[in-house]
Amino acid sequence: MTSGVVRAMAADGRDRRRWLTRYGQWAVVTGASDGIGRAVAERLAARGQNLVLVARRQPVLDALGAELVERYGIEVRVMPADLADEAAVATVVDATKALDVGLLVAAAGFGTSGALMDAPLDRELNMLDVNCRAVLGLSHGFGRRFAGQGHGGIVLFGSLVGFQGVPRAANYAATKAYVQTLGEALHLELSPQGVDVLVAAPGPVDSGFAARADMRLGPALKPDTVAAATLNALGRRATVWPGPLSKLLIGSMAPLPRWARVRMMARIMGGITKHQHGGAKDDLKKPA
Repeated sequence: MTSGVVRAMAADGRDRRRWLTRYGQWAVVTGASDGIGRAVAERLAARGQNLVLVARRQPVLDALGAELVERYGIEVRVMPADLADEAAVATVVDATKALDVGLLVAAAGFGTSGALMDAPLDRELNMLDVNCRAVLGLSHGFGRRFAGQGHGGIVLFGSLVGFQGVPRAANYAATKAYVQTLGEALHLELSPQGVDVLVAAPGPVDSGFAARADMRLGPALKPDTVAAATLNALGRRATVWPGPLSKLLIGSMAPLPRWARVRMMARIMGGITKHQHGGAKDDLKKPA
């Protein structure tokens, strides 16, 4: 073994120890069954962090947990839960009190698309519960714990759509605007208590999200790209736009006034959802 390899291994060991000292022996990851949540869980396991995996589908969680235990030698606890249920959120917080949890990754969420007035209201309210109410409950519960122990981290997932109104994804974009503003504020509120808060705002991601939201995406980020950039940014900034595609999109939109970004997003969503009932309505495409 060369001296360079030895130094690299030693540095990696120091990085892992620093991570676990800052963010605890355990991390809670919601939405861990697929997509970004699963990619984050895999990367945390590679850092030697034990995991509490939360999602609705227990068989998928069980299989993932067994794989991570075998590959990385960590401990895993599986918590099947529907985070639209307020009681389930409280259970996640309460059931982990005996563990040295120092990191919350709130990756659970889903989207919808199409004209809001045509959407079933119960589905849109369910999205509010998962994307906003559950995120608030988890951030409040774990944020208090981390502040009390003087260290920890919270990772929330917004989106590029959360920086302006988005016709044909109106409620989804609004939920991500909520997450963005919540995270920005908590970043400053909790920093004096030693708690790092980060919002990741990716562009389109190649996961199960688009199929559930009935969108047909073009170029998209890989979940692992988002996971890697997000974890690398924790403790360094309040918001990260992970991956080259996210940076390109936010860079092209940022100079525009808000009304223009709304119109641009109307055209983009019109293309993504054009298979739905003939696509976006003409009045969304007319200039203001």
